[in-house]
Amino acid sequence: MKYARYILLIALLALLIGGSYWARNKSRDEVCTEVKVEIENAEGANFVTATYVIEELERKHIFVNNKPVWQINVEEIEKVLLQSQYIETAECMFVNGGTLKIKVSQIVPVMRVFDSTQSYYVNKQGKRMTASASCNTDVPIVQGSFTNSFTPQRMLPLIQYVEQDPALKALVTMYCINDTNNIIIIPSIKGHVINIGNCSNYESKFKKLQLFYNKVMPVKGWMYYDTISVKWDHQIVATRRDKLVPVVKVYNPEEDELPDDIGTMQVSDNKAPANTTTTENTNAKPPSSTPTATAGENKGDAKKPPEQSSPPPNKKKEDKPKDKKTT
Repeated sequence: MKYARYILLIALLALLIGGSYWARNKSRDEVCTEVKVEIENAEGANFVTATYVIEELERKHIFVNNKPVWQINVEEIEKVLLQSQYIETAECMFVNGGTLKIKVSQIVPVMRVFDSTQSYYVNKQGKRMTASASCNTDVPIVQGSFTNSFTPQRMLPLIQYVEQDPALKALVTMYCINDTNNIIIIPSIKGHVINIGNCSNYESKFKKLQLFYNKVMPVKGWMYYDTISVKWDHQIVATRRDKLVPVVKVYNPEEDELPDDIGTMQVSDNKAPANTTTTENTNAKPPSSTPTATAGENKGDAKKPPEQSSPPPNKKKEDKPKDKKTT
């Protein structure tokens, strides 16, 4: 009985080795007859299709149809597909003999970035995907000029925090990056913008914003402020919309070349301005050309009338009467 058990175990071991050897030889004779592509998150925006997956493999010179199974490296296929900017995960395996099953998930964008020179999507892992007119998805917009030290991936924790809160998700529509310390949020409520400073302590900043919305805005009105800043600790700074801005006249050198305005020119003391309208008095007498002597003055000092013209030469010149004194 004891020897029978050993004999049975040896027989089973030989059968297992022989079966694996037979299966290996048979698999070497099998060829890939079919490729099945399965896309997990195909709903919504279709960045990835089955045709795209096959074409992506062919662009990398990987052809699997009618090729022996043992010559197909499934790990290499997965590595090639993950290099695509539109594919997030990839899994490859053989099922039912010569059927190659490729299971992929397309990228899920969480924001669309408008850089100074280009536009692209970014997923939650920070992977970029070039935006195209044929594929569009509704995600928050991030606009700004980014650098190597401040990349759009720095915005991911803030955006994911906002997307997890239904109230904040409905409030925030766009992010404008002026610089690393002035991140401006464009809310769905018209009339103002929100300055949250940098990407740190955003939980506390949104709590202060909610307090301001509940306590101040119902009293002042939603159009009273144009900027609400929550970037500083323990305070909220709001800027009024109707600010009085002093008007300062700036010197313009071109004004020196303009012609003089006749209406504003100064005139002499004895002349009326050219643009002054005068009314004539018909009852007034014209002024006398001879000045009138004042009381106490000698009449002889007054100006004499002009002398008469000389008589013709054929007439006798009359003696000029002497002036009589007046008393």
